[in-house]
Amino acid sequence: MTRSTPARRSGLGAAPSKASAILRIGIIGTTGFVAFTALAGGAMLMLGPSESVMVPPRRLLEAVGLHDWLIPGMLLAVVVGGSHALAFDAALRRRTSAALATAFAAFALLVWIFVETVLIPWSALQAAYFAIGLAEMAMVLIGLGVLAERTDRLQRPPNTPTQPHREPHPVRTQS
Repeated sequence: MTRSTPARRSGLGAAPSKASAILRIGIIGTTGFVAFTALAGGAMLMLGPSESVMVPPRRLLEAVGLHDWLIPGMLLAVVVGGSHALAFDAALRRRTSAALATAFAAFALLVWIFVETVLIPWSALQAAYFAIGLAEMAMVLIGLGVLAERTDRLQRPPNTPTQPHREPHPVRTQS
């Protein structure tokens, strides 16, 4: 008779715990916020008045050969806003895809902000959204337990083994 141990589960796909509830709330909050603001910002770029407070000057697009903010607005709304809306929905509904959706959305946001800082002058708003993207990625990594081993090592008393003691598998004998 062999004994199997259940796989360790933590974070987004785990049974509810206080830590996973906090991560889930954080992911729901950040993905919902970014989805709303990216969809609104994309719409403003596509439909807003030219060179208003909310729409940067067109001269910033000359370096990439664009004449208006339609394509950047569509990319912001669809790629950043859409991916965050899907991640928000997945986390809200406790779908198993929530971690993957959030990681994709966070990566999309980080790439968007990186490209944006290359093309247009830096602003504190870009830094804030970059920090949100990093926070989303960190919440996914913590929720999946990727950072748990490091945390365990820091909390382990000195001179304790790094691997837990495991009993050898019992040998089957024929009766």
